Amino acid sequence: MKDIARRAGVSESAVSFALNDRPGVSPATRDRVRRVAEQLGWQPSAAARALSGEGSATVGLVLARPARTLGVESFFLRLVSSVQEVLAERRLGLLFQVVEDVAAECEVYRRWWAEHRVDGLLVVDPRHDDPRPELLDSLGLPAVIIGGLETGPTDTAVDYAAISQLRTDDAGAMASIVDHLHQLGHRRIVHIAGLPELAHTQRRTRSLRTAAAARGLTEVSSVSTDYSDTEGAAATRAVLAWGRPPTAIVYDNDVMAVAGLAVAAERGLAVPGDLAIVAWDDSVLCRSTHPGLTALVRDTSAFGRQAAGALLALLDGGAAVHVLDERPQLAPRGSTLAEPR
Repeated sequence: MKDIARRAGVSESAVSFALNDRPGVSPATRDRVRRVAEQLGWQPSAAARALSGEGSATVGLVLARPARTLGVESFFLRLVSSVQEVLAERRLGLLFQVVEDVAAECEVYRRWWAEHRVDGLLVVDPRHDDPRPELLDSLGLPAVIIGGLETGPTDTAVDYAAISQLRTDDAGAMASIVDHLHQLGHRRIVHIAGLPELAHTQRRTRSLRTAAAARGLTEVSSVSTDYSDTEGAAATRAVLAWGRPPTAIVYDNDVMAVAGLAVAAERGLAVPGDLAIVAWDDSVLCRSTHPGLTALVRDTSAFGRQAAGALLALLDGGAAVHVLDERPQLAPRGSTLAEPR
């Protein structure tokens, strides 16, 4: 501040007013001070801002999943990159950490709050009876729950003063998949799902049963995995060994669907003649296989930008909101288009 004041020919208090957008200096003085500060390479200190109550200029994201599963799933890479794109426009940083479980995640939140490390949070993978929203509410940390909360079979949302919720229409998306497979003549459908404790896994599993019952289908089931290609392949081998194996399998992500396609090939099964395959999330993987994989298409980048925008709105003093994102659209490709044998 002394260096800037000396070069700009003003007092140190005028420098403080100018750099912190406070009244007390003229527009011409403010511009002169900022030009000098830029010439000197000055940047605001995040630590000093936090200690003075002005915020850390940082948003937090903690992921409680096995680290080994992250490198193979494209969804989170696209989500995080689009979030960062929005934050960069406001010169906000993204503090990211991977932990083993939700208890460890909660400890990270407490530590970040005590250290003034973040101004707000993006929270992923909501769970049934999730402890995180109440904790964040008690700490007064604004947050956006990506995926939406639920309290039970009624799927009723819970309101928190500074926590917005952004979710997708899992029930509608699953119904569109079951509709597609049913119209093709499939009557035995297996859903190879992700982690069973996640709210969206439970919604998809519940939606599968509901959609199947509405169409008179009795041979449908779900099998949980950790989202990895290894467990996806193992689950595929297991269900194909059943006495009445499925004629169609719905996978909760693209990686498991590609692994399932490989298992079908190793067993000599024709896709889609012997086995139809659907991936929940579309990606370049789904479009690069032969046959191409039928998949749910959604704009993950737009979803991430929407989540970041919702958090910025909270940080700017806006009210918490509940937002239902557009329903993913099913893109039929070669993995389902033929009639089952």
